[in-house]
Amino acid sequence: MTLARAGGLASLTCAASYLIGFALLVTHLAPLGYGTNEIDPVAVLDLNDARPCIPTAWNSTIYLLNALALVVLVVALSERLANTAPGWAAVTKGFGLVRAALVIGAGMIANVALEQVAELRTRDPAGTAELWTTLHAVELGLGGGNEIAGGVWIGCVSLAALIGARLSRPCHPSLHGAVRHPQRIVDGALLTPGRQATKRPVTR
Repeated sequence: MTLARAGGLASLTCAASYLIGFALLVTHLAPLGYGTNEIDPVAVLDLNDARPCIPTAWNSTIYLLNALALVVLVVALSERLANTAPGWAAVTKGFGLVRAALVIGAGMIANVALEQVAELRTRDPAGTAELWTTLHAVELGLGGGNEIAGGVWIGCVSLAALIGARLSRPCHPSLHGAVRHPQRIVDGALLTPGRQATKRPVTR
């Protein structure tokens, strides 16, 4: 299997992980306040006691599976962009791997938090809820509650593809012209209203 094909399969895996995650969110986790500031730690711990496979599957799918596939996708995209924009390809690879590492870390913390609170809840129910809330905040800080690293990565991939003319020309003709011939844009912006650009004589 080529790296390009593996990258394609990885992209489908990332998409599937989000679809599965959304399904679990809508059917089981949204009523508990997941994804909002009103999440109920006690209800989450009750679900973890009754059906631990659900929160564990959620964490393993949207974090661990997604991040492992993301590593392959990041490397495959970087290799594809390297021929036309080698410098930016390296930048995209760096940001993409950082994003994948953060997501893996968030998933590991989330699953370990569930294991720890399951063992401690019988001894200290109130303290267990506070512990889970703290670890959940760390999880969100790493990758579950913001998309800064992911947004930077996607932005760099888009810029590298634009510079390397990897984007569809019919969809982005002006952008391609701006990147490949920036001086023309600067010259046009400096023209005063009503003034025509001086035509240079054409030599044959």
